[in-house]
Amino acid sequence: VQRETAFFYAQTIILHGSLNAAFVGSDFVSLYVALEVSGIAAFLLIAYPRTDRSIWVGLRYLFASNTAMLFYLVGAVLVYQSSYTFSFAGLSKAPTEAVALIFLGLLVKGGVFISGLWLPLTHSESETPVSALMSGIVVKAGIYPLVRCALIVEELDPIIRIFGVGAALLGASCAIFERDTKRMLALSTVSQLGWIVAAPSVAGFYALTHGVVKSALFLTASALPSRDLKQLQQQPIDRSIWIVLVIASLSISGFPLLSGFAAKTLTLKNLLPWQEIAMNVAAVGTAIAYARFIFLRSQTPEKPKEKSPEQLGFWMAVILLLGGLVAANIAYLPAYTLANGAKAIAIVAVGWLAYWLVFQKTLLKLPRMLEEFDHLVGTMSLMLILVFWMVWL
Repeated sequence: VQRETAFFYAQTIILHGSLNAAFVGSDFVSLYVALEVSGIAAFLLIAYPRTDRSIWVGLRYLFASNTAMLFYLVGAVLVYQSSYTFSFAGLSKAPTEAVALIFLGLLVKGGVFISGLWLPLTHSESETPVSALMSGIVVKAGIYPLVRCALIVEELDPIIRIFGVGAALLGASCAIFERDTKRMLALSTVSQLGWIVAAPSVAGFYALTHGVVKSALFLTASALPSRDLKQLQQQPIDRSIWIVLVIASLSISGFPLLSGFAAKTLTLKNLLPWQEIAMNVAAVGTAIAYARFIFLRSQTPEKPKEKSPEQLGFWMAVILLLGGLVAANIAYLPAYTLANGAKAIAIVAVGWLAYWLVFQKTLLKLPRMLEEFDHLVGTMSLMLILVFWMVWL
C-alpha cells in the first residue's frame, strides 16, 4: 500500500467516524466537534491529489465550513446563556439571534438553498470517491440537526420547509441547464437536500435513498468518456454503464419499483398544502435533468476489455448500491397504489416530454457569479439576515 493511499483511507475512516458522531450527538457542543472534525477530514480528501486546483478548492471548502461553524458556535453559546443547557431542546427558549446563527451554520454546512452554492465546484473538482462521499453522506451531517431541531421546536418547522422548497426549485432549475456531468449531479444534490428538509418528519428515508442513488451516479458518471453532456449526446457509451445510469436516474426521478419512488411519494404525502405545487414542479425539473442521462445512445463494445481489479471493485460497489435502491422499497410499501404510481409516471413523462421539446437543444449557460469565493461569504451575511427575520416573525 502506497503512503498516499494509506493516508486517503485513514482520512476516510476519520470522516466516517466523525459523521457517525454527528448523527448520534444529542447536544450542540458534541455536534460542533463532530462537524469540525468531519470538515477537516473532508478538506484533506478534497485536496488529496495535491494539485494547485484541488488544494484551492479544498481550502475554499474549509473556509466556508469553518466560517459557518463559527456562527454556529456563537449561537450555541447564546443558547447556553439563556437556558443553561447545550441540548437541542434548549433552542425553544433561546433568543432569536441564537436560532438564526445556529441555523445559518447548519444551512451552509448542509448545502441548503443558496448557502449550498459551494457544492458544484467542490464536488466537481474532487476525486470521484470523495464526490460520492460528500454528496451521499457528508452534507447530510448538516441536514440532520436541522431536521431534529424542527421536530423538537414546532415553531421552526415552517422555516425549514420554506428553505426546503427554495432549495428544491433552485437546484433543479440550475441542474437542467448544466452541461458538466459532475456539476449537474452536485446541483441536483442541492435540489434533493431541499426534498429532505421540505418534510422533516420523513426526512430520514429520503436522505437514505438519496445517499445511495447519488453515490451510484457519481461513481458511474466517472466511467463516462467525457464530462460534457453535449459531447456524450454525440457518441454512444458502453451499454453496461448506460444501464446503471438509467436505473439510478429513474430512481432519483421517482419512477416506481425503485426506492426513489417510495421516498418521493412519502415526502409528497407529508407536505403542507402550500408546498405541493412547488415540489411537484421541482420533481418535473429533476426528471428533465436526468433525461439527459436516460436518452444517451449506447452500444455493446465489440471486444470486451479484460476486467482490472479497479473495475471489479467499481462494479461490486455499483451492484450493491443498485441492490439497495430496490431493497429500500420495503421501508414504505403503502406507496404502491395505482394513484401514486400513475402520478409518478405522469411526472416523469412530463419531464421527458419537456426535455425533448424544449431543453434538449437549449444552450443557455447560467452565470456562476454566486459560486465565487467572495460571493459565498457575502451570501452567508444575507442568509443570516434572512434567517433572523424569519425567526423573529
